[in-house]
Amino acid sequence: MTGTAPERFDRLDALRAVAIVWMAVFHFLFDLNHYGYLQPRHSFHHDLLWVSQRTVIVSLFLFCAGLGVAVAQAQGQSWARFWRRWAQVAGCALLVSIGSSLMFPRSFIFFGVLHGIAVMLIVARLAVPLRLWLWPLGALALLLPWVLQIEAFNIKPLAWTGLITRKPVTEDFVPVLPWLGVMLWGVAAGQWLLARRRGWLTGPLARPMQPLAVLGRWSLSFYMVHQPVFIGGILAGRALGWW
Repeated sequence: MTGTAPERFDRLDALRAVAIVWMAVFHFLFDLNHYGYLQPRHSFHHDLLWVSQRTVIVSLFLFCAGLGVAVAQAQGQSWARFWRRWAQVAGCALLVSIGSSLMFPRSFIFFGVLHGIAVMLIVARLAVPLRLWLWPLGALALLLPWVLQIEAFNIKPLAWTGLITRKPVTEDFVPVLPWLGVMLWGVAAGQWLLARRRGWLTGPLARPMQPLAVLGRWSLSFYMVHQPVFIGGILAGRALGWW
């Protein structure tokens, strides 16, 4: 008995890979700057060049995650399988917090991109049946932190909501609001594409682009290993006198 091969979404995987490659370049330059190899030194938390790039990278990540939620739901993903994947993301988020606390004890990552994705995936999964309502709800999520800011939410146990008056001191911060709006728009766009332009997600890739699709399917693993490799390489090069 033969089964039907699962439909591949190589173009979605390739788009996810574009985000992760861009992120890797960004992080490598951040590391070089942190260890004094970028001169003059840059402020990655304030300079428009770096802040704008981070915004685009995170937006692309979350939009792709929303597209993935729509695809998984269309393929009949069970809640059990969802929770298995979610546990991987949440576990990696915990490792990021532990690792960053060793490197940046005063500004460790307590709610970065993986923490945000873990929470937003649950909301997005529950919101899938809302379909067209996802567009205005996404817009509301994007706008809400600009019109509702609560001083009492500036503490770490509540800052993850995004309804804050000042950004916490941390190396990476991706609160649920406004970023949930990007993921909800990704879900809505995915549902529209699957219904009307399915080929935009499933169509063939040019041969030079095919490695991106492979990388995109391993994006979480790549995310977890790239910084230790970069930092280890920089420190090893320094110890060996290469630079």
